[in-house]
Amino acid sequence: MKKYDNWKLKFYTIWAGQAVSLITSAILQMAIVFYLTEKTGSAVVLSMASVVGFLPYAVFGPAIGVLVDRYDRNKIMIGADLIIAAAGAVLAVAALYMELPVWMVMAVLFIRSIGTAFHTPALNAVMPLLVPEEQLTKCAGYSQSLQSISYIVSPAVAALLYSLWELNAIIAVDVLGAVIASVTVAIVRIPNLGDKEQSSEPNFIKEMKEGMAVLRKNKGLYALLLVGTLYMFVYMPINALYPLITMEYFNGAPMHISITEIAYASGMLAGGMLLGLFGSYKKRILLITVSIFMMGISLAVSGLLPPNGFIIFVVCCVIMGLSVPFYSGVQTALFQEKIKPEYLGRVFSLTGSIMSLAMPIGLILSGFFADRIGVNRWFLLSGILIIGIAIVCPIITEIRKLDLKQNF
Repeated sequence: MKKYDNWKLKFYTIWAGQAVSLITSAILQMAIVFYLTEKTGSAVVLSMASVVGFLPYAVFGPAIGVLVDRYDRNKIMIGADLIIAAAGAVLAVAALYMELPVWMVMAVLFIRSIGTAFHTPALNAVMPLLVPEEQLTKCAGYSQSLQSISYIVSPAVAALLYSLWELNAIIAVDVLGAVIASVTVAIVRIPNLGDKEQSSEPNFIKEMKEGMAVLRKNKGLYALLLVGTLYMFVYMPINALYPLITMEYFNGAPMHISITEIAYASGMLAGGMLLGLFGSYKKRILLITVSIFMMGISLAVSGLLPPNGFIIFVVCCVIMGLSVPFYSGVQTALFQEKIKPEYLGRVFSLTGSIMSLAMPIGLILSGFFADRIGVNRWFLLSGILIIGIAIVCPIITEIRKLDLKQNF
C-alpha cells in the first residue's frame, strides 16, 4: 500500500529519536532519585516521587486518549516532548540560583508524567499508520529492546554523571534529548485519519465511552485486558521487592541489587531482540501464555531458593526479563492490529490507565503480606498465582480467537 512506502525509514527515524530521548530521560530519572535520596534520605519522599510518576496516566489517561484521537498525533507527540523539555529547562535554570526544593522537583516530575501520558498512547496509535500489520510485532520487539537498553545504561551513566556534574547539567542533556525526539517526529510524514470533527469541543464522557465500547466489542482483547490487569496486579509489586529479597533474604549488598537489575534488563533486551527477529510467528496467544508461564515459574523458583541461592536468583531474573517482551510487545501489536486507528489513542490510554491503577493497589497488598509471611514466600505465592493466570489465559475461547486474521 502506498501509505507504507518507506515505512522502515520512517519507523527507524522516529525510533532513533525516541532512543535518545528515552535514554536521557531514564538517566535524569535516576539522577533525580539520587538527588532526593541525598537531600532527604526519606523512603516516603521516594515513594511519593514514584506515585507522581504514574498518577497522571492513571487518573487522566482516558481523557487524554480522547484528545489523542481527535487531534494531529504528530503535533501531540512533539508538544508532549517540548512540554517535558520545558519543565526540565525550568528546573535546570532554577538549579543555577538555588538548592532545588523537593516540592519543585515533584512538580516537574508531575508535568513530565503528564507529557508522557500524552506521548505514549500517541506513539502507539501512530505505529499502525506507519508500519504494515505483519511487521507490528517485530517493531514492538525492537521498541522493547530500546527500553531494555535504557534500563541497563541509565543507572551506571546517571551515577557517573551525578558524581561529575551538577543536576542542572544532567537536566540539560535530557532537554536536548526531548528536542531531538521532537525533530525526528516532525520530519516524518504520518498519514492522517481523514476528516475529524474538530470544530466542536470534545465531549469527553461520550468519547471515552466510545473507546470503552470499541474495546468491549472485541471480546478477545477485552478478556486479554482483564487477564493482563490481574497479571499486573500480581506481578508489578514484585519490582519493589527485588531490593528487599536481595538484601534481607539473600544477605546481599547494594551491588547485588544492581546485579539483579542488570540481569533482568539484559534478559529483557535479549527477549526484545528475539521478538524483533522472529516477530512474524503467527501464534501470538501462545507467545503471551508462555511468557506469563515463564514469569510465574521464575518467581516460584525464586521463592523456593535457600538464602545461599543468589546466583540461581540472578538466572531467574534473566528469565523474567526475557519473558517480558513476549507479553507486552505482542499484546501491544494485537491492539494495534485489531482496533481501528481512530480509536487507538483512547484504547491505549484506557488500558494504560487500568494497568496503572492496578499497580499501587497490588503494591499496598504485597507490602502488607510480604511483611507478615516473608518476602521469599510472597515471591512463591505470586509465582503460583501467575502460573494460574498462564493456565487460564488460553482456556478463554475469545482470547484464542485473537490469532485469527479479523479486525473489529
